[in-house]
Amino acid sequence: MTADAMRRPSLDVARLDALAPALRIEVLEEATSTNAVAAQRARDGAPEGLLVVAEHQTAGRGRLDRSWATPPRSALLFSLVLRPTVPAADWPWLPLLTGHTVAKTLRGAGYDAGVKWPNDVLLAGADGESKKIVGILVERVDTPTGPAAVIGIGLNVSLTPEELPVPTATSLAIAAGHDPDRTAVLIDLASALVEAYDAWQAGGEEARDRLASSYAAACVTVGREVRVELPAGDSLLGRATGVDRSGRLVVTGPTGQTAVGAGDVVHVRATDQ
Repeated sequence: MTADAMRRPSLDVARLDALAPALRIEVLEEATSTNAVAAQRARDGAPEGLLVVAEHQTAGRGRLDRSWATPPRSALLFSLVLRPTVPAADWPWLPLLTGHTVAKTLRGAGYDAGVKWPNDVLLAGADGESKKIVGILVERVDTPTGPAAVIGIGLNVSLTPEELPVPTATSLAIAAGHDPDRTAVLIDLASALVEAYDAWQAGGEEARDRLASSYAAACVTVGREVRVELPAGDSLLGRATGVDRSGRLVVTGPTGQTAVGAGDVVHVRATDQ
């Protein structure tokens, strides 16, 4: 066992129990993917509020089936089962709500975090360069009792520079200069997600409009010159001027405004850096 592995403690399940009754926690030493486990639990009848956490993932996935791999106990890897009652047209806001809430929670803990449309959470480094710290994957799951949503989150916590999967990633430890308490970070994130989700669910159209405005104001993509890479290989160039009420990124280019949804794009890259 390496020194890095030895210094990484397991999550404190007793402290996580404080999240009850809003959440029911299931901590696994290893899983292929917490989203896969949570989706199966949802199909088996798990109610809203099941939080599946893994100390290690062997086949973690991100958006567009991109892989997500970290050493054991170096990250927070968890998936939350939800059963939204809002109209189906509002479901695309779930990934954006999640990214916005995670970034806001990290900012509250002292990190210079921002959300890149649709839901990548970035940290600004000392050199001013922003790097990805959180991956989010939201999936709809059909179950015998109706559709469920599984919100999967992977947050790099104690990874060293040598352990990062790509040069454009970072971790809380790199940003803070020390290893944060993973249990405390998970409690803060899970609590914030439940609070934000409940407010969005219960607040009706007014709450959804507030989310749209709050998200657009906090999104680091808005106001930037961007290149939107589309699945067919085409690109859309222009200025990201806002986020519409459906959560789509509005890009203003030579031919006018175009709104693109998260499922319609491969990458969104800033071109004014």
